Amino acid sequence: MRSRRLLILGLLCVPLAACGGGGTAPAAPPSPAAPPAAGETIRASGTFAAPPPGVAVTYDQTLVPVGSTAVVDATEGDGRTTVTMDVTGLEPNRRYGAHAHANPCGATGADAGPHFQFTPDPVQPSVDPAYANPQNEIWLDFTTDAQGAATATSTVNWEFPEDRRAQSVVIHTMPTSMEPGKAGTAGDRAGCITVGF
Repeated sequence: MRSRRLLILGLLCVPLAACGGGGTAPAAPPSPAAPPAAGETIRASGTFAAPPPGVAVTYDQTLVPVGSTAVVDATEGDGRTTVTMDVTGLEPNRRYGAHAHANPCGATGADAGPHFQFTPDPVQPSVDPAYANPQNEIWLDFTTDAQGAATATSTVNWEFPEDRRAQSVVIHTMPTSMEPGKAGTAGDRAGCITVGF
């Protein structure tokens, strides 16, 4: 069984002096972690803040308000990977798309790169349902409740390759399409949390 535990906290600190520093430089997002050792579990948690990048970044403060939160747990083993995301404080009673992405979060939603695909599509951007599907990617679409909270879980029948791992989960403005020519698309990128998969 291969899994790992990594706790990443993104805290919104106002004023800056309350965070133990008077400087103006923002905290950089964490560096990608080394591949997991046996017996570990991944956990990343963050409180969404406006860019510049931190652990959790909002690009649409209406849909992913500053101060809303996300927790991502991931477990690998026996040829399977399970990822669960819990969110709080988002827009109530709304459907969102969400996927594991190839790069860490950045100052813009595009910085997270494409969806992570176990078998990469040779044509990018990938909109072919043979590649852009919930078996080849990690999809975490969810619908928030009246308080803006939701939980989503994805289990795929593969483990991350040691040399190629997802590095974030992006929350999108719309549910994920499965239509040919649009497969995997889910509207704009509303928020992102860096995860050391």
